[in-house]
This record gives sequence, C-alpha cells and structure tokens, in this order.
Amino acid sequence: MKITVIGTGYVGLITATCFAELGNHVIGVDVDVEKLKKLRNGESPIYEPGLTELLKKNIKEGRLTFTEDSKEAVKESSIIYIAVGTPQADDGSADLSYLVSAIKHFAPAIDHKVIIVNKSTVPVGTGNYVKQLLIEENISEDLFAVVSNPEFLKEGSAVNDFMYPERVVVGSDKKEAAEVIAKLYGPLTDKIIKTNILSAELIKYASNGFLATKISFINEISNICDKVGANVREVAYGMGLDTRIGGKFLNAGIGYGGSCFPKDTLALIDIADKLNYEFKILKKVVEVNHDQRKVYYAKIKKELGDLKGKKIAVWGLAFKDNTDDVRESPALDIIPWLLNDGAEVFAYDPIAQENAAVLLPESVNYVKDAYDTLNDADALLIITDWKEFRQVNLSEIKKRLKTPLIIDGRNMYSRDDMDENGLTYIGMGI
Repeated sequence: MKITVIGTGYVGLITATCFAELGNHVIGVDVDVEKLKKLRNGESPIYEPGLTELLKKNIKEGRLTFTEDSKEAVKESSIIYIAVGTPQADDGSADLSYLVSAIKHFAPAIDHKVIIVNKSTVPVGTGNYVKQLLIEENISEDLFAVVSNPEFLKEGSAVNDFMYPERVVVGSDKKEAAEVIAKLYGPLTDKIIKTNILSAELIKYASNGFLATKISFINEISNICDKVGANVREVAYGMGLDTRIGGKFLNAGIGYGGSCFPKDTLALIDIADKLNYEFKILKKVVEVNHDQRKVYYAKIKKELGDLKGKKIAVWGLAFKDNTDDVRESPALDIIPWLLNDGAEVFAYDPIAQENAAVLLPESVNYVKDAYDTLNDADALLIITDWKEFRQVNLSEIKKRLKTPLIIDGRNMYSRDDMDENGLTYIGMGI
C-alpha cells in the first residue's frame, strides 16, 4: 500500500519505518527541514534500539522517503497516518493545534479516496472532529474515512512492540476502512480489535491510566513497607502471582515519567471534567506520582542532613532505560532540588545527557563514565534503571565514594550484596 505519515516524531517515525519494513511504500512528512536532511541520510533523531538499521535499510531499498510537502505526499497515497504531537496544554487537556494545522494544510490535496488514521493520542471525539474539519474544508464525505488506530509503543522496545503487537485497535464507523487498516497489520498479528471510533480513542487513555494507577498503587504500598519493615519486592511478587492482578507494572520506585503517562492521565481527567464527571482515582494517581519524588528526596535529606557543600553522584537522567527521552524524568525535579540545597551534582547517563543538559541548570557536572561520578562523593543516587547499572563493581563503588551510601530510586540491588560490600543501601520500600 501507499502510505503517508504526517509527523516524524517518536510515533510517526516508528510507524513509517515499520510499515516500510512490511513492504509498503511510505512517505514521512515533517516541517523540520534539518530533521528531514538527517532522515534522508538514514540518521534517526531519536534513540531507539533497532530503528536506525531499519531506517537505513528501507531508504536504500526505496520503500521509505521523506518530504516537507504534505500535499504532494497525500496525492500519492491512499492511507494518511497523522502522528503529530498532542502536547499537554496548561489546563491538562490535549493540545490539538498541530493536528488541526496538518489537516488544513493537506486537505486541498484530497481529490481521491483516502483513509485518514489518527495515530496520535487524542481525546475522545477527535475522530468526529477531524471529519467535521474536512467537511469545513469542502472535502466530500465520499472521499474520506476516519480511523482511530492508537499506538501502544514502549520507549526502548518500540520497534519490537510494533512488529510483535499484543493487540491492534482499529476504530471506525466505516467498516470498509477498518478492514483496510486491519489488513495492514495482518502480517503481524490476528489480535486485531475493531471498535467504533470513540471506543478506540478511549482504549488508549484507559490503558495508560490503569497502568499509571498500578505504579502509584505499588508506590503507596512501598511507603507503607518502609514504615512497617515489610519488603515491597516480596509483597509485589505475592500480588503478581494472582492472575487477576499480574506482576507487570508492580515495580516500586520513584514514580513514572516520560511522554505518555503524565500527559495521558491529565488528559483523561480533563475529558472526565468536561463531561461533569470527577475521575477521583486518577486524580490521586497523579498526586501520588508527584509526591513519590518528594518521598525519595526526603530519604536523601534524612541520610545526609544539610546538603550544602555535599557532592552527589547521580546515575540516570532518562525517565527510563533504553531511551534518550528525559520528558517528565524524576531527575528533572531531583537534581534542581539538590542544587538549590547547595549540593554539587555529578551526573551520568549513557544516552540522555545531551537532552538533559538542555533542561537542567548549567551547574550540573556531566561525566562520561559512571564510576567517575563517584570520586569523593557523599552519596550515589540511582534515578534510571539502566541495565549497565545492574552488574556493577560494588567494591569499586565503595572505594571511590567518600561515604559508602547508595540511595536507590529503582530498587535495582540486593540488600545482602550491599551489606557484604560494606555499603549502606536505601531503597523504596525494601
């Protein structure tokens, strides 16, 4: 099939590249000319395992091209994926201005039958809104169908998630259009759920809201564990063996971040508010997640007291491992708090340092080797659960630290291992 993908951000680039890998001819559209130059050379603007290799392969084999001209791209395609950003507005709602701008720009090029697919995470009712926008642009309803096809990509495993999906959701009020989009995913899975367009839009928000709820719930349990002397790992394991609950997203720690959970929880709350319904549980989920960073910082203050003049080593700046994404990362709160309290911060992240430096104060010291952050430091803070931090030389850590103290926001280590190596270990509920 001939597909145009409007927007080559995280979701758009994964979508375009993977559809090309399946044998389709795909045109990626973006307004950022510098980004397009890099993409045409096979350079990915984001870090995602496996993406660069697929990008170069499909460009070389002629199935994937890039342009800034959405009208020309649309003229050559029968399927138009919209994957532009829907950032959080000041009131917590999803900002649809990029989506509206994209549609109004390419609409005049619709002179043949097309299927327009919302891949961006959008509020319930956006599909109908897109339909109305096209009608206002004098596009005949006979020429287009609107489909919602929400993404379920995890940063750090997005290519694998796309190529081996747990489920594909296709929502449309036009059966023929839904069948065409379902056929696109046929080589990947038979777990294709067809719904009306409103249900598809809500499935995405409901999924992320529920996962965020699991994270905040287990973090509340970890705080109780700290008070009573229980071990949250053991509690979570016991809970997870119940098939009604499951063990995923029961890892206690410093809280969630990234581009999805913070934005989508607030957007779902906003959707409910506009319907005059108070989503009480989700409001508390957001509150608990924000407070969990304060819980972690309180542990730092309890162990170190006055932070003025203290040297602090920080491992991890990305919101999670296997990504350079620092959006809503706990590090963006923790590090400024440390600096404001007079500490000196030496930070290391294997991928995300450049992105973090744009958002963090200039006084942060960035180090190219994890161990070099430790030299004469008063504590080591673990913010991101990178795999390279899992198997470390504990003797070397103790040797370099001024104070043998690790405060772990991700519960990566065994307390027994720490005790054997003479390290004081503070976790989250363990």
